[in-house]
Amino acid sequence: MNYKIGIDLGGTKTEVVLLNSNNEVIIRERTNTKKDSYDSILHTIESLVHLAKQYIPDKQNFTIGIGIPGIIDSKSEKVINANTTILIGKPLKKDLEELLKTKIYIENDANCFALAESIEGAAKGFNYVFGIIMGTGCGGGIIINKQIYKGKHGIAGEWGHFSIDPNGPMCWCGNRGCIETLISGSGLENQYYTITGKKLSVPEIIANAKKQLEPEASLYEKFFDNFGRAVGGIISFFDPDVIVLGGGLSNIEDLYTKGVEYVKKYAFYHDIQTPILKNQLGDSSGVFGAAWLGYHSME
Repeated sequence: MNYKIGIDLGGTKTEVVLLNSNNEVIIRERTNTKKDSYDSILHTIESLVHLAKQYIPDKQNFTIGIGIPGIIDSKSEKVINANTTILIGKPLKKDLEELLKTKIYIENDANCFALAESIEGAAKGFNYVFGIIMGTGCGGGIIINKQIYKGKHGIAGEWGHFSIDPNGPMCWCGNRGCIETLISGSGLENQYYTITGKKLSVPEIIANAKKQLEPEASLYEKFFDNFGRAVGGIISFFDPDVIVLGGGLSNIEDLYTKGVEYVKKYAFYHDIQTPILKNQLGDSSGVFGAAWLGYHSME
C-alpha cells in the first residue's frame, strides 16, 4: 500500500492527515501553529510527520505533501508571497527534507484546495478546474486532469493580485485595485472602514445590506460587480470547465445566484454555462490536497 501524509500549515492551526491507498483516513490531528520562530514551524511539522509515521506499517511506501500560505520561488527555492511572514525568504523545502531525510512536496494552499475539490469534491469529474479561495485574502489554483498546473514562475492561478481598478485601494503587493483588495473579507471590511471610519465584520456588513442600510447596501452591490468582473475575466481568459469557490466568503449564498448574473455580464460570451460551485470538502480540502501532492503535481 502507498500511504500519503498531508500537512496544512495555516495561520493559526496546522493539521496532519494520513491516508491509505484507498484514500481512507487513518489519523487526523490539529495543533496550534507556533509562529514565534521559523524553527518552531519546522519542529511542528516534524512532530506531526513523526506522529503520522507511527501508523504506517514497516517497509510501506509513503509520500509527504505540505500546503503553505505562500509559494516556493522557482529560482531561489525559498518561500515568497507568504501570509505567514516568518516563512518569507526561508528554504523551507530544503530544510524539511534535511530534517525528515525524505522528499517533500510543497504547494500553495490554494493549489491544495483546488486539487482536493477536483479529486473528491465539487469539481470531481471535470478536467479543467479553476479553484478560488475568497477568505481573508484571495487565492486560486489551476487543475488540469487532476494535476496542479504551476506555470513558469509557480504563480499560476494567483488571480487575487490581478488589478481590476487602477484607482482602487492600495494592495500589500504594491499595486492598486487588486482583486484581493475588493472582494476578500479583509478587502470588504477595509472598504467599509474607509467610507465610514468604523469597523464592521463581513457578516455584519451583509446583514445591514440586506436591510437596505447605507452604505452597506451600495458596498454589497459593488462587491458583486467586482466579483463579476474578476470571475468573468477568468472565464474569458481561461474558459475552465468549472469554477469552485472556497474560503469564508464562499458561504455567501448570493454568489451562486446574483454573483453568477454579474459574471455573465462581464464574460466574453453570450451564453455562459460555466458551473460556479460551492466547495464540498470545506476546511478539509487543504489537508487532503496536500496529502495527494505526491501523486498529482506537474510543472
